[in-house]
Amino acid sequence: MSDETVLEVNDLFKSYFPSIGEIIVLKKINFKIKAGEFVCIVGPSGSGKSTLLNILGTLDRPTTGKIFINDIDVFTLNDHNLAFLRNKKIGFIFQSYHLINRASVLKNIEIPCIISGEGKKERLNRAFKIMKMLGINDKSDYKPHYLSGGQQQRVAIARALMTNPSIVLADEPTGNLDTKTGNEVFDLLKMLSSQYNTTIIMVTHNHDLAIKADRIIYLKDGEIEKEEYLKKYNI
Repeated sequence: MSDETVLEVNDLFKSYFPSIGEIIVLKKINFKIKAGEFVCIVGPSGSGKSTLLNILGTLDRPTTGKIFINDIDVFTLNDHNLAFLRNKKIGFIFQSYHLINRASVLKNIEIPCIISGEGKKERLNRAFKIMKMLGINDKSDYKPHYLSGGQQQRVAIARALMTNPSIVLADEPTGNLDTKTGNEVFDLLKMLSSQYNTTIIMVTHNHDLAIKADRIIYLKDGEIEKEEYLKKYNI
């Protein structure tokens, strides 16, 4: 982990306006995350965890407030540049994997680089290197539905890493997995953080996993209730 701030959230506020009146989902959210840090976001259902993760990933916009990724004020970008930043700077891992079952494992992993227009040789070299690192290099020709849950999540992790993102956002990545497999997936994410300086932000209900991160951000009723630092480093 370095002292470089890769993500900064300033006075984030999010509300919706359904017919019954305004619903406040997030309020007064402020924090900074360093390059290579592993942060878990925890809290009860309805506390705003997934909404916060969606905004961090620029899949949703805040009502007010700013988010800086690598010092870029992301919500000042137009849609084209925002999509480019999302593709290059952010990797996504979901609880239900979000893989394309009619496509091979290799093709699923290639998708972010196909979207960005990267050449075939370069993206194949990277895909096979990442698959080897994650222990799925023998599964490249398989269709995802023939794989176990843990293997499918490894495919999703590989896809998230293809553009060498600054930040990987993981929404309950172990939620559909048994305890042993969930621990293995978590350990993979931890390895990416510690060995490759990948910034990991993970939403989880699993406190046993969260306490193995560098920091826990506790959300309650749309606000940061407290932060717990689990590793000593310069704040």
